[in-house]
Amino acid sequence: MNTTALAAFMTKEVRHILRDRQTLTILLLLPLAMVVLFGYALRSDVNEVRLALVDPAPDYATAALRGRFAGNARFRIVATPETMAKLEPLFRRGDVDVAIVFEPGFAARLAEGTPARLLLVGDASDPNTGSTMQAYATAVIAGYQAELGSAGAGVQIVSRTRMRYNPTLESVNLFVPGLIALVLTLVSALMTAISLSREKERGTLEVLLVSPLRPWQIILGKVLPYLLLAFANVVTALLAAWVVFRVPFRGSLALLLVASMLYSMVSLALGVLVAAVTTSQRAAMIGALVGTMLPNELLSGMIFPISSMPDWLRPVTAVIPARWFIVIARGIMLKGVGLEYLWQAHLVLVLMLAVFLALAIRSFKPRLA
Repeated sequence: MNTTALAAFMTKEVRHILRDRQTLTILLLLPLAMVVLFGYALRSDVNEVRLALVDPAPDYATAALRGRFAGNARFRIVATPETMAKLEPLFRRGDVDVAIVFEPGFAARLAEGTPARLLLVGDASDPNTGSTMQAYATAVIAGYQAELGSAGAGVQIVSRTRMRYNPTLESVNLFVPGLIALVLTLVSALMTAISLSREKERGTLEVLLVSPLRPWQIILGKVLPYLLLAFANVVTALLAAWVVFRVPFRGSLALLLVASMLYSMVSLALGVLVAAVTTSQRAAMIGALVGTMLPNELLSGMIFPISSMPDWLRPVTAVIPARWFIVIARGIMLKGVGLEYLWQAHLVLVLMLAVFLALAIRSFKPRLA
């Protein structure tokens, strides 16, 4: 073996890697960023379960159970509606994860030794999280019953469980809305960034930039075909969800299509911004993947609940567009809610679109000088 030629080849490869500082930085920092993000985001435990208690006739037993939930670090009592009718809007807005409904005379039935009933209601839009929250609540109730039984009282607490919005706990009902977000991100952000970067590498974008066209006109002309493609992808994804996976669709199709187009425009603006600040197709592709795909998978709540993430990481998820689109998609498809409950998520996407478009257009202006 010619060791001299091998050493020369290895030296050339090392110099090539060191010369490309952009790729070298990505190769060094991307694994670290992925380890950190996966380490904090990939968690199966559920914390801060938002609990609502419906107690039409409070007594010492319901107060004791309420104290147990209040003293449990996994639960946070956020509402105490008087009736079941007032509980429904809380679930539709996504303000409550679990609710416990006591029957009147709960303590009297315990004292008589007859079954004391309560209803445990859980939001099963995310079946895995819903099952975990149900198990946590059942454990607290079972602990209270065991304590009463050890005191010599012949008590029996009978709890009924009702899982809302996804009673069969099908995981596909959780992932399909998130997959729509990923498809739109792939088509809108990634392909737009690569397309514009290709124009820059070939020099054709320079011709457009010195033409009478304004930057916003160039951006619109480049991204409009991808917006139409994104609309086609939304339609096919919804058809597959309904025909193949039998995902329930309880809300307004028109509202979901409008939200999908709004999210697509946000992703397109992100793709244009990535292309504006990069110099090659490779850099644009890596930037789009790191800036859109990875955060959408890890920090949007598509797979891993945001409530299980550390306190310092949760505010970061607020700037991830996919988080708000997934809230809209799950709300429309699984819960059947309308704009009266989802207007905040729509407003956030509108604000993001305005900010990203302004930054993208501003990034192209200096090149016209």
